[in-house]
Amino acid sequence: MIFDKLFGVFSKDLAIDLGTANTIVIAKGEGIIINEPSVVALRDDKYGKKNVMAVGKEAKEMLGKTPDNIKAIRPMKEGVIADFDVAEEMIRFFIKKATNNKSFFKIKPRVIICVPYGLTQVERRAVKDSAKSAGAREVILIEEPIAAAVGAGLPINNPQGNMVIDIGGGTTEIGIVSLDGLVKSRSIKVGGDRFDSDIVKYIKDRYNLIIGYQTAEDVKIKIGSAIGFDEEKKISITGRDQISGLLKELEIDSKDIKEALKEPLEEITTTLNEILEEIPPELASDIVENGIALTGGGALLHGLDKYLSQKVKLPIYVVNDPLLSVAKGTGAMLKDPKLLKHVAIEK
Repeated sequence: MIFDKLFGVFSKDLAIDLGTANTIVIAKGEGIIINEPSVVALRDDKYGKKNVMAVGKEAKEMLGKTPDNIKAIRPMKEGVIADFDVAEEMIRFFIKKATNNKSFFKIKPRVIICVPYGLTQVERRAVKDSAKSAGAREVILIEEPIAAAVGAGLPINNPQGNMVIDIGGGTTEIGIVSLDGLVKSRSIKVGGDRFDSDIVKYIKDRYNLIIGYQTAEDVKIKIGSAIGFDEEKKISITGRDQISGLLKELEIDSKDIKEALKEPLEEITTTLNEILEEIPPELASDIVENGIALTGGGALLHGLDKYLSQKVKLPIYVVNDPLLSVAKGTGAMLKDPKLLKHVAIEK
């Protein structure tokens, strides 16, 4: 106990939003110090050993463009670690970057990591083991719906129902919080990555054009919509014709992307309806009065708040800085030990 307190003086406590698409690191007293894509580039040396070549933004720029001896890998898939070794290297890189401080004492940091709701014990252990192997002194896990609610500024400690929908890169987390706890929550493997893959599939099936996931993400950002635009938008994309095998340029419009996203948006709507049907009567009026907060990168899809609101007949609004809600909520735990104790996932 004495040593823990001593370590706390010299170590830099960190909060990590270990996302499928991006990893955000917050340092106590400093705010966000790292916001990078969750990608690692590995190079094979002449002995067949894999060495880390790049992590984050630089590695993401290599996706789909590497020679045989280099691989750009996303170690997180659908909110969980898909490649333990690569995830460990990525976390180690970010922890080292975050703690490359002026302190004379190189004390390992205490780390709070946000994870999707409903992870199995094995999946939780994988996250903890990766972080500890990467240099963390202590690892505390909290669940995304709680972090998203805190980051959105919802009064989760009050005896009233507050609801949040967090659409990240790998999962959609839906939770109802009250008195610092989750009353109801659900996690589904639908998020920004699924949006991208469905766009890739739609373009291939309808136009016989094979495009990359980076292109699909760019299209989603520029002309993607859940409800359409008053004036349809168009964009030119380049891919490979799957019949002729030749490179081809094609113009698509926002109607195409709306159709491509139809299925994943329906899955989110179905899950939202299911959890709304389970709300205790005492909290139902709170949800109607307070509305539902929409967070995560998926919240930036044009018209998604209106789309979901029309489907469930309830007010839904996009919070400020939805991309950072989970990270801010996780970071808030660094300054509030009492709240952290209440919301931390038990070992």
